[in-house]
Amino acid sequence: MTNEELIVLLRKNVIAVACGLASIGIAVTIYLRSDLLPQAEKVFAENAQKAALLAANIEDSEQLKDQHAAIKNANQAIADRMIRMGQIAENYQYFYKLESDTGIKVIDMRQVPSAPPLKGAPKTSFTPVAFSLTVQGTHPQLLDLLRRLEGGEHYCRILTCGFHPLGETRGGPISMLVTLELLGTP
Repeated sequence: MTNEELIVLLRKNVIAVACGLASIGIAVTIYLRSDLLPQAEKVFAENAQKAALLAANIEDSEQLKDQHAAIKNANQAIADRMIRMGQIAENYQYFYKLESDTGIKVIDMRQVPSAPPLKGAPKTSFTPVAFSLTVQGTHPQLLDLLRRLEGGEHYCRILTCGFHPLGETRGGPISMLVTLELLGTP
């Protein structure tokens, strides 16, 4: 086969020759760049992960203002229920109000030192303020007092509670000694 015959053959099969040369060029390019493929896949995976995170952030940010307002309102509601540790007179006023609402009689009321926090316990914004109360009343009145303490305007935890009858008759007055903590701020 001479050069002229080869040129004629190439002219007759232009598409086949072009496709063959393109295939050879692609095969050489793939062979030479195949060592870059793992690194490119790693970069692609990182970018896909960043894109998914950004899409989730954009979706979550739509409700961000509403969530911020809800958290702000919840924090305000919690702060409104706190007592102030140093305002002893106002703290006692809470118990005197309970006395008038339930019909019990407060015999003794003291703000006592709270137990120190446990070592390694996380720091909190709130401090428990301990109280010791001795009250007298009927059984339903004392139970009403306990219900009002637990569901009242301040967060309350009853630590101890003891009942002692004052007389020999049933249904008579009962004395109750209760130790409790109200959640407060310094």
